[in-house]
Amino acid sequence: MNKLASANGINPRLAIALALTTLATGFFTTACTGKGGTAADGNTVKIVSSLPMTGSGIGQNQTIVNGIKQVLDETNSTACNGKVKIQYESYDDATAAAGKWDPAQVTSNANKAVADKSVVAVIGHFNSGAAKLSIPILNKSNLVMVSPANTYPGLTKPGKGEANEPNVYYPNGKRNYARVVPADDLQGVAGAKWAKSLGAKKVFILDDQELYGKGLADIFEATAKKEGLQVLGHEGIDAKASEYKALMTKIKALGPDLIYFGGTTQTNAGQLIKDMRNVGMGADKVKFMGPDGTFEKALIDAAGKDAEGVYATFGGVPAKELKGTGQKWYESYKKKYTAEPEAYAAYGYESAKVIVDAINKVCKNDRDAIREAVLNTKDFNGVLGTWSFDPNGDTTLTTLSGNVVKNGKWEFVSVLKAQ
Repeated sequence: MNKLASANGINPRLAIALALTTLATGFFTTACTGKGGTAADGNTVKIVSSLPMTGSGIGQNQTIVNGIKQVLDETNSTACNGKVKIQYESYDDATAAAGKWDPAQVTSNANKAVADKSVVAVIGHFNSGAAKLSIPILNKSNLVMVSPANTYPGLTKPGKGEANEPNVYYPNGKRNYARVVPADDLQGVAGAKWAKSLGAKKVFILDDQELYGKGLADIFEATAKKEGLQVLGHEGIDAKASEYKALMTKIKALGPDLIYFGGTTQTNAGQLIKDMRNVGMGADKVKFMGPDGTFEKALIDAAGKDAEGVYATFGGVPAKELKGTGQKWYESYKKKYTAEPEAYAAYGYESAKVIVDAINKVCKNDRDAIREAVLNTKDFNGVLGTWSFDPNGDTTLTTLSGNVVKNGKWEFVSVLKAQ
């Protein structure tokens, strides 16, 4: 907020009138331009996250929040040699009624962030469908969002989604979204190639009919066909169904050796696995593979003993497989939280680190300048390795991994390549 002008030598009433006019003008300019304005305290900025903190996704997303908090603890919640204070607030983009991310809550959070003039960056979302709703709202105020988990290609890459994507998400013509995780056009390809290397010849594909899940399933299907796999069918499921025995009985009759599910734990992957096993498709005969949306402890909890032998791809490598700076982070996380980090904890840490780095370059509450600094991140030496954001806001990292549930825990199998 602008400081009041000194009233020395000025009629007191005139000084008060001038002060009120200055305040009113500043408020009006901020409210009407949508540029973001300045915080009440010019030396304080805020980072917020918008993640599903209600429902089964809380385990995964709490570790993302833990990673964010680690960064702020390491910097004593300051930037610019202590001149700028950084606050952090965690928003929940899920509701108990939905049991996962909720569109109304997502847009409410985005508008809340825009309205809080101290907010200079958003970390989120976990789900690509949620990001699709938030990005345009934040874009109008030049508010940057860095995602630790969104992977739908159409959010950033021309020709990889719908005809109007990605430009439809950026109404002011500037990019305000970036992600530190490789997109699905890489993961879907790597998943299909891995399925073939695991010995699959006939696959049946399911998806949850959401942006992320269907997009991945479509890419997996196209690649599977190129790789010479026989695609027996591809169906969308009702993610709120109580069981899928009839569907699995139908699939069993077709004789697949692998079922691929484009979806998440929260869109009923656990129940699909249970019913697949219940109708006689044992892990020794028919493999089940999911994407990174199933690569979490919550999937094992949901499927129970039937999770054994389930495969999942991930747009990176698990925390304990990180090297160098990443390995040091992994050890510090375990020491701080006395627990293993879930898959995306390192990506939450990296997202926050990139944003704090941008704040250190700008050293003031300037949403547009911080947005630009984030998008211009180059040769960043982080816990994930050394990487940059490309012109679309995508990471230059392309390493992925394959993982399997063994003895009730996820285990790293191998590095996967999409090329």
